[in-house]
Amino acid sequence: MSTRRPAAPKKSQTRAVQAARPRVDDQPLIEDIRLLGRILGDVIREQEGAATFDLVEKIRTLSVSFRRDEDHSADRALKSLLKGLSAAETVRVIRAFTYFSHLANLAEDRHQIRRRAEEERGGEAIEGSLDAALARIRKAGVAPAQVAASLAHSYLSPVLTAHPTEVQRKSILDAERGIALLLTQRDEIRARQQLFAGQKDALTPRELADNEGQLRTRVTQLWQTRLLRFTKLTVADEIENSLSYYEATFLREIPRVYAALEKALGQQEIAPFLRMGQWIGGDRDGNPNVTAQTLDYALRRQCELALRHYLTEVHFLGGELSLSASLVDVSPEMQALADASPDPSEHRHDEPYRRALTGVYARLAASLMELTGGVAARHAVAPQNPYPDAQTFLADLRVIEESLREKHGAALVDQRLRPLIRAVEVFGFHLATVDLRQSSDKHEAVVADLLKVARIEPSYASLAEDAKQTLLIKLLEDARPLRVPDGDYAPLTVSELAIFAQARSAHARYGRAAIRHYIISHTETVSDLLEALLLQKEVGLMRGTLNMDAVSDLIVVPLFETIEDLRNAAPIVRAFYALPGIDALIRRSGAEQDVMLGYSDSNKDGGIFTSNWELYRAGMSLVKLFDEFNEGQEQKIRLRMFHGRGGTVGRGGGPSYQAILAQPPGTVRGQLRLTEQGEVIGSKYANREIGRRNLETLVAATLEATFLAPPKAAPATFLATAEALSRASMAAYRTLVYETPGFVDYFFGATPIREIAELNIGSRPASRNPQRNIEDLRAVPWSFSWGQCRLTINGWYGFGSAVSAFVEGPDGKVPATERKERIALLQRMYAQWPFFRTLLSNMDMVLAKSDLQLATRYAELVGDRKLRQKVFGMIDAEWHRTSDALTLITGEKQRLAGNADMQRSVRHRFPYIDPLHHLQVELMRRFRGGEINDRVQRGIHLSINGVAAGLRNTG
Repeated sequence: MSTRRPAAPKKSQTRAVQAARPRVDDQPLIEDIRLLGRILGDVIREQEGAATFDLVEKIRTLSVSFRRDEDHSADRALKSLLKGLSAAETVRVIRAFTYFSHLANLAEDRHQIRRRAEEERGGEAIEGSLDAALARIRKAGVAPAQVAASLAHSYLSPVLTAHPTEVQRKSILDAERGIALLLTQRDEIRARQQLFAGQKDALTPRELADNEGQLRTRVTQLWQTRLLRFTKLTVADEIENSLSYYEATFLREIPRVYAALEKALGQQEIAPFLRMGQWIGGDRDGNPNVTAQTLDYALRRQCELALRHYLTEVHFLGGELSLSASLVDVSPEMQALADASPDPSEHRHDEPYRRALTGVYARLAASLMELTGGVAARHAVAPQNPYPDAQTFLADLRVIEESLREKHGAALVDQRLRPLIRAVEVFGFHLATVDLRQSSDKHEAVVADLLKVARIEPSYASLAEDAKQTLLIKLLEDARPLRVPDGDYAPLTVSELAIFAQARSAHARYGRAAIRHYIISHTETVSDLLEALLLQKEVGLMRGTLNMDAVSDLIVVPLFETIEDLRNAAPIVRAFYALPGIDALIRRSGAEQDVMLGYSDSNKDGGIFTSNWELYRAGMSLVKLFDEFNEGQEQKIRLRMFHGRGGTVGRGGGPSYQAILAQPPGTVRGQLRLTEQGEVIGSKYANREIGRRNLETLVAATLEATFLAPPKAAPATFLATAEALSRASMAAYRTLVYETPGFVDYFFGATPIREIAELNIGSRPASRNPQRNIEDLRAVPWSFSWGQCRLTINGWYGFGSAVSAFVEGPDGKVPATERKERIALLQRMYAQWPFFRTLLSNMDMVLAKSDLQLATRYAELVGDRKLRQKVFGMIDAEWHRTSDALTLITGEKQRLAGNADMQRSVRHRFPYIDPLHHLQVELMRRFRGGEINDRVQRGIHLSINGVAAGLRNTG
């Protein structure tokens, strides 16, 4: 294998972000990073010896020289050093840099909270905050009562999904939460130190030393806890991982978001519009490990978590509401609740609230046992008389609340009882709405099997689309089921119908909110939607007949993913609603229609610009379509866009606030769902305070998009220009990815895709089939791989060529005057159009995180020198074209010029991620050269973990 490197980019062009002097207010961050780095260094010296510590420092120094100065002597020395390391030494060094990345993340998270608190104390209007959003809305003349009325009909839901990018073990997450808490405590100690400076009784130095000792304990725990899983992650593991975020953040912080919103609106009563969603346990698309059993497990565990939270809060509430009947009155309803309690204790005879809550606890404990088989932790009396549903439990809590408010106990409501009531309103007995998802071809196969065994149609799959629709409509108009008793059905048919049956059972056990949406991946025809309705009808989730009184329990949600599918989205939905009985069915069933737009496959299909443009166009078309449907109708169908966003910009990632405001006018209107995937879940919601801020940002953006969105679409010139850019961008992207001979070989050689496929980081296979086709590769590992080698082409490739073609013309002969006009047009689009500005801002971030110099190291892994030089040469040239295009349009010569926080992150983080790349490349070279052993594999997988943790939005 040749080790010649492709021609290196010029020094002045390689680094997108220049080092800058630290800001004064970044000093606490610098101190935290130094502290954690020093503690980690001490732990490494203690655990592994001084030689390992010295080796880590030497690699770090050489890597920094390679990055900062592009020192070729440092480059040669680093290569030589890495080649000489044993596998055991390499693993130890990778662990060191990986843990530092994790610790740096915690320091940055703490600094983000610190900076936000400082801004709030200074009275600054913080973009993305509830206060800033509501101030803008008030300035626009919208009264708080109007906002509250709108929220009564709104639906906002972040949806947690499991994809093979979350590389963290729960044990690591738990330890890191402990370190995050200690950093918070350290800030509090510092604050007291400043407040009591010079006073004799100031204990802060001792407290700081004690805090540092606890940090050392936690870092030692981290060092001695393995990062990797020995076995592949199961669906049950993914369910448990996701539930940890409810315990850490959602159950307590969502009620706080509601409280903040009500306070900002002048205590207007807010209906529960912000709810959580889950795919884990119900998403079967490409994952054969998800069955009716895993769905049942997900629902039971979610119910158990919610009920145990309520039990804990009721227990503590009972301790707090020690009010004596000899001192206070209670309402008649409250007295009745207390009298109905089975609490026999004489000690609580004059304490009606405690007696009532003892009864509430007993009923909740009985509900826990009945619904999940679990046993409550505490028992003043035996579990008895389970609640039939969450609403009955909520009614008891409201009796207590109203009595307190009426009888001079209002001060006792807000701290615990009110958040508990809000939690029950939002989470019910189901915790989160589990979406069901399956690919359309699987539905077709099940329907074909049902029809064949019933002797209605022997070859359904071969029918023309019109014939399929006619047959399906006829079957939906017939009240009889298709299934034949003891029929010989294919395993797929049995397992899929079991999922639908489990959904019906879930409604009966946990409430209708437990499962609301049925998502159809790869929706390409109207029959794809009708098949999902027919399968609902088979198990009783759809009742009645289509031509008379049919009602469907689940919202059938088409998912449009590829470029072609997005272009057909509105025509398919129009044709669906034009069928006899469909429009009336939707209105009878709640008048809600979700449409999911997939960012991943559209990007892999056509590149970043075309993907986003086609998503924008699809949104505009769908809004126009439903406005037509609702014209003159008393009952309006609410269109709700569901954005399938991933971690990377190439999969719809990037700041949520800007992304929501960049949606086409009319596509929000208080209705929005969006996925939260992979390691992004951890970065957004592992820390409780950051989690609340992110939830508030979603609410703020939804409010602004609802009340402040422009009434009309962008000017025609902007739309036409975007269309021209899209065509040119897609052509450039597809030329590289689909039309360059050998590109697949380059991709599998220059990225760790093969190693990622073997890593135990998800329950879902990396590819839809074992062949090495880009089309069959899942979008998640596709994006993840490009992020690991720091090229991230899915986040920028093609835009530079598109701008060049637009400004210069395809033949480069556009007159100078016209060229200036075209540049001015692009600059106006950037200044005036949120869609264009947000897209370019995201590209700017991706380019800043990319690194051509490091990417050359990965390119060296491609054995064919000519192929290596050709493909990397194309990528290198387009990188510079895209960077130049951003400078031309935005006026900023350096990347991240307008994002000080991200600049800071890059400055502090990347020098410690770089060694992981160098070590990863060296180990991949050994592994692919035949050195196959557990240590080499473990080192590669550890480096993947470290890079993902350092870059944060890689999946």
